[in-house]
Amino acid sequence: MKILKYVGISVLVLGGLFAAAYFIKTNSKSNIEYDTENPFIYSIEMKTVVTGKVIPEDEVEIKPQISGIIDVLYVEEGDQVKTGDLLAKVKIVPNEQSLNSASGRLKNTKILLKNAEVLFKRNKALYEKEIIAKQEFESAELRYNQAKLDVANATSDLKIIRLGSADGSNTANTNVRATVAGTILEIPVKEGDQVIESNTFNAGTSIATIADLNKMIFEGKVDEAEVGKLKVGMPLSVSLGAIEDQIFEARLKFIAPKGNEEQGAVQFIIEGDVYLNDSTFIRAGYSANATLILERKDSILVIPESLLQFEKESDTPFVEIERKGQKFEKKEIETGISDGINIEILSGLTLEDNIKVWNKTEPKKIRDEDEASDWK
Repeated sequence: MKILKYVGISVLVLGGLFAAAYFIKTNSKSNIEYDTENPFIYSIEMKTVVTGKVIPEDEVEIKPQISGIIDVLYVEEGDQVKTGDLLAKVKIVPNEQSLNSASGRLKNTKILLKNAEVLFKRNKALYEKEIIAKQEFESAELRYNQAKLDVANATSDLKIIRLGSADGSNTANTNVRATVAGTILEIPVKEGDQVIESNTFNAGTSIATIADLNKMIFEGKVDEAEVGKLKVGMPLSVSLGAIEDQIFEARLKFIAPKGNEEQGAVQFIIEGDVYLNDSTFIRAGYSANATLILERKDSILVIPESLLQFEKESDTPFVEIERKGQKFEKKEIETGISDGINIEILSGLTLEDNIKVWNKTEPKKIRDEDEASDWK
């Protein structure tokens, strides 16, 4: 029994010594071994993405030249039209006040014509008998001719108000034709709707909107922090939400001189000509994103932006440089442009520096390797 007792005590002692030795060995080393990365030479493009839409370069609203009611519509939205194509007919509904005014004017001019005719005939007879001078006769003749012209104009005005045309046609309508070639984008009226003519005092009712869908532009808004970096003529890459896996080249042609405040931020409208291909049909109003290269630097010293750390108080950027055997030293650096992944290093680092990967999610543990070797 004593022998068994001594053996048990010996086993416990040896086990304790082994455990103590293992604990001391494993804690004499750092539990974590950090990876390192070196700076490298790379080219950086500083980009921004602008959200907007693709719209026709020009949209033309077609409006009637006379007020009335839509009698017939000859086109539908999406139809292709050429200049001069008939779009609609407007039936004239005479305005009672205008009709009475024109009728009264015609009666008045007829009375004046009758008086001028009497005076002309009398002066003509006197002139032929050489009783009055030629100048007095010619004055009477001029007044008579002017009176005839006034009657003709008054008659024409009355016919236009009453019938819609000076020739007195029985159709009682006026034609509305396309002034440009393109696609009918919108017809905001229907047959039977009342429309108002376009004139100096009234914008008039739009019967149709026409645009050339082969000439499209990108329209978007940029923040005031970025608008100063833009220049007319810069290239854009436009992607459309409705057309996947296709990029359209464009060129910036307009930057608004005045911004508008939206939700606390000042936004500036930009426009760019979009270069289309014949195989793709683009509808007006597609949502789009345009990528612009604000700045580019070639063959510069960079590091992954994830390696950066910042001082809490001064917000100064720094990295940790490996000096020897997983011992790191803080090094302040000066940075330049970034593309969101890599950042330019202006000073503080060289290509040979080993930079600590401080934010790796699963750092490599030295203990795991040591345990494997110890148990062999």
